[in-house]
Amino acid sequence: MHIIKYGDVSLKIYVYAICKNEEKFVKRWYESVSEADGVYVLDTGSDDNTVKILKELGVNVKREIISPWRFDIARNKSLDMVPKDADVCICLDLDEVIEKGFREKIEKVWKSDTTRMSYTYNWKIVGDIPTVSFYLDKIHRREGYRWVHPVHEVLSYEGKENRVFDESLIINHYPDEGKSRSSYLPLLELSVKEDPFDDRNMHYLGREYMYYGRYNDAIDTLYRHLNLKSSTWKDERAASMRFIGRCYRNLKRPLESEMWYKMAIKEAPHLKEGYAEEGILLFEMGKYKEAKDLFLKALQIKKGYKSYITEFFTTDFYLYDVLSVCDYYLEDYNSALKYVNKALEIKEDKRINNNKKLIMDKL
Repeated sequence: MHIIKYGDVSLKIYVYAICKNEEKFVKRWYESVSEADGVYVLDTGSDDNTVKILKELGVNVKREIISPWRFDIARNKSLDMVPKDADVCICLDLDEVIEKGFREKIEKVWKSDTTRMSYTYNWKIVGDIPTVSFYLDKIHRREGYRWVHPVHEVLSYEGKENRVFDESLIINHYPDEGKSRSSYLPLLELSVKEDPFDDRNMHYLGREYMYYGRYNDAIDTLYRHLNLKSSTWKDERAASMRFIGRCYRNLKRPLESEMWYKMAIKEAPHLKEGYAEEGILLFEMGKYKEAKDLFLKALQIKKGYKSYITEFFTTDFYLYDVLSVCDYYLEDYNSALKYVNKALEIKEDKRINNNKKLIMDKL
């Protein structure tokens, strides 16, 4: 049992989760949470060895089928499993890994009046490089919190929150790429039906339509997001504008696409995404000089910014790669060589090495 004192209050840390058919992740996940005082898992219908392995490891497991399925109900039932004496609850899915030393980091910042903690969340990792990273806040006080929304669920608190933050506390996400996301779209539609004024889920629904190739539905929904009074976060508004531009790009309507990318840049000029995505459009149109200018503008933004709308194509690796290709087509081979070398300094890549050979042949 790990217990420390802050003031006259004992700090107990528990991990809780929901799962279904996660046998290949269980041991890795359990090893990562070993610093906690207890681990509680709600299994929602596994037909593999998930429950067996969890029990062998000493995890507190309960089985329950949630029908009709909703993520918020499942998470609330898993949270209900956590003892009432818990001071800190960590919601951690089985395809996630919390890095070692998390207990000490929580202990350093958690106070008697703390309600919630934010940390670094690496949502997408390519090789060993985090390509989509943002701040998340699923570490919280036991009492007063409940999960809301059928999907893309969030924590709701009864009262005024008092948050703390440690960027060095890191949770990494290693998703099962074979798992279906088919439940997300109907659940998002339900979420928007339940609360048509929730800007966050309206944005998510538009994005999901885009992922499904339902571009006209996506455009309509994202436009609705932009017109909600609660839609005030410029980063998310700019993302909706970019997604509209991306839909028009897929609909082979480049002029409208470019217009929306420019609107996204104007909405959030501090973000790389608008410049980079308009640059991709112009690159596809063969406008390599104009595309290069936009990629260079994206590179000039050096602020280490993290949010869930971060895109892979804003990484230095991607930008150096595409800049080298622009310069190749512009017949500026010395500049192309400079950028291809910068990309390879970040990560070795067979395709980019082949590009380097092509550039060297021209010099």
